[in-house]
Amino acid sequence: MKLDITNKILKKIGAIADERSIEAYVVGGYVRDKLLGKEVTDIDIVVVGSGIEFAQAVAHSLKKKKIVVYEKFGTAMVSTEHGKIEFVGSRKESYDRESRNPFVEVGTLVEDLSRRDFTINAMAISINAAAWGDLIDPFNGQRDLQQQIIRTPLDPATTFDDDPLRIMRAIRFSSQKGFTIEEKTLAAISPMKERLSIISQERITEEFMKIIASPKPSVGLRLMFDTGIMQIVFPEVAELSGVEQRQDHHHKDVFLHTCQVVDNISAMTENINLRMSALLHDIAKPKTKKFIEGIGWTFHGHEEIGARMVKHIYRRLKLPFDHLQYVEKIVRLHQRPMQLVDEQVTDSAVRRILFEAGEEIDDLMTLCRADITSKNPKLVKQYSENYDLVSQRMKEVEEKDRLRAFQPPIRGNEIMEICSLPAGKLVGVLKSKIEEAILDGRIPNEREPALKYLLEIQDDVIKNYKEED
Repeated sequence: MKLDITNKILKKIGAIADERSIEAYVVGGYVRDKLLGKEVTDIDIVVVGSGIEFAQAVAHSLKKKKIVVYEKFGTAMVSTEHGKIEFVGSRKESYDRESRNPFVEVGTLVEDLSRRDFTINAMAISINAAAWGDLIDPFNGQRDLQQQIIRTPLDPATTFDDDPLRIMRAIRFSSQKGFTIEEKTLAAISPMKERLSIISQERITEEFMKIIASPKPSVGLRLMFDTGIMQIVFPEVAELSGVEQRQDHHHKDVFLHTCQVVDNISAMTENINLRMSALLHDIAKPKTKKFIEGIGWTFHGHEEIGARMVKHIYRRLKLPFDHLQYVEKIVRLHQRPMQLVDEQVTDSAVRRILFEAGEEIDDLMTLCRADITSKNPKLVKQYSENYDLVSQRMKEVEEKDRLRAFQPPIRGNEIMEICSLPAGKLVGVLKSKIEEAILDGRIPNEREPALKYLLEIQDDVIKNYKEED
């Protein structure tokens, strides 16, 4: 089969290969995505010969001074204005069972393709002029691509044993692309799950986060659970399975409920941190589960305990802490908006959630809506309408009191100057008193009323503080 390749940079590289009588092929993701009708910028080139020497020749011809060489693996990378191009010589590999790093030997093109993870990534296209566009597909990758199947080129036990990260990649591809993992390939995952111990946490987490970023993350989450991978990679999520809860606007099983919430929120946003908040929102339910006669299973305090678990989870997964406080906040507050549904709820309660959520209030409400997983259309409609009412009340109070990104009208340094106080805990106590008065609606969120209130309370607060101290 011959493919229509119009990529100009590949034409140039093919011409350079012809000048040196070198067989050159574009392989992997480029071929897969070309067959899917997509264009990609990052390109992998395999040559029959030295990949490094050919990369140097290409860089010289393209007048690219910067070339990154990985001598150990026989690869080199050249960056162009169109993307990155990686070069490697065709090779075969063998693995030490205690390491993911291969022993590399010179091999044929077919041997090179056979060592790749899946048949859909084990295809090549010739870029030499004489065979320009010819598809090399020794493992029927095109057929599997058409049938949307993930299958390993060799025996799956061998493929996964050589590089256990391929287990996570198989699940990730299924979740990202909606492909089905072929029966024998799927059956080989569970017996190999302990082999993930030789893979760095960073690489495992990278694949896991790609699952969370996929259009329907539950595909990957359920595959991880069904194969036992979840217990290895994310035991806290695995332990949600079998935890029963009241069947009002939730699934009965907390794991299945969580999968649905993550799918719901993924249909609403690509915000990966909000998706992680959805994954973790009920993470403490197994720890807080308690049966109360006449009520059923309860999970009092699961939101606070769950928020406290987030840092430990992020540390173990080696996730960056940049958005840790965001996720902690969303998990901690995810129950609060439902408590505002009652018509008797005061403006003060609304102010408090607006104050505590701050700029994250819209994301919090998005999670609340995603948290509705009932199969009963009437209940879904009821809960959705309740959140519409809550959102309207929040909008009214926020417009009236200007509480979005709330900042108290008097800062700590001003309190120190007005009250002749040094920096310390007492300044924080006075500041908190002002904030409480605003949130309770006793004074407006304005400077002059706040200053007047400070002058009224300072003597009593200072006196009480000193007596307690």
